[in-house]
Amino acid sequence: MIQLYGHELSGNSYKAKLMLSLLGLESVWIKVDLLKGARKQPEFLALNPFGQVPVLVDGEMVLADAQAILVYLARQYGGESWLPLDPEGMSRVMRWLSTTAGEVRQGPESARLYHLFKATSINLERATQKSEFILTQLNDRLAEQNWLELGHPTIADVAVFPYVALAPDGKIDLTPYPNVLAWIDRIKHLPGFVGMTGISEPVTA
Repeated sequence: MIQLYGHELSGNSYKAKLMLSLLGLESVWIKVDLLKGARKQPEFLALNPFGQVPVLVDGEMVLADAQAILVYLARQYGGESWLPLDPEGMSRVMRWLSTTAGEVRQGPESARLYHLFKATSINLERATQKSEFILTQLNDRLAEQNWLELGHPTIADVAVFPYVALAPDGKIDLTPYPNVLAWIDRIKHLPGFVGMTGISEPVTA
């Protein structure tokens, strides 16, 4: 069975967990207690020398990095829908994985680290400015379409979603971005959606 090493407050761990659930894949969650330094222990470093979560183990395959895990799961288990093979479609989706590791990380993710985990080494003013920039871009992008690319959910949406939805943890108000809020709600209503601390599951009647 697939094993996922992560931490419950990690947005990157969550996106891997979410993708597994959206694909209907059974998996075992193995907590890596970041607050107690478990990521620096030899047994974990043997899985990922970078000392970062998440790590996915699927049979003999060991893979680190949330974006890489999304690509693997999509191609191994998700078919063409989540990550197409045609050059243009794949490129459009992959662009958002790059954005996730760039603007989203520098913006909402960094602001959350500052406020929630007291990472005072982060430049909060810069993180707030970056958050406003990427949220404005996303809001404009989603003004006339429901999903980031290709007219349906892809790993682009799964990659960007967690730290955008968790932006309030970093004291980033999402109210000025109604199209982003509507997109968050659409993702929450996908079959197989699961939440995490800070991201509630939709209320069903």
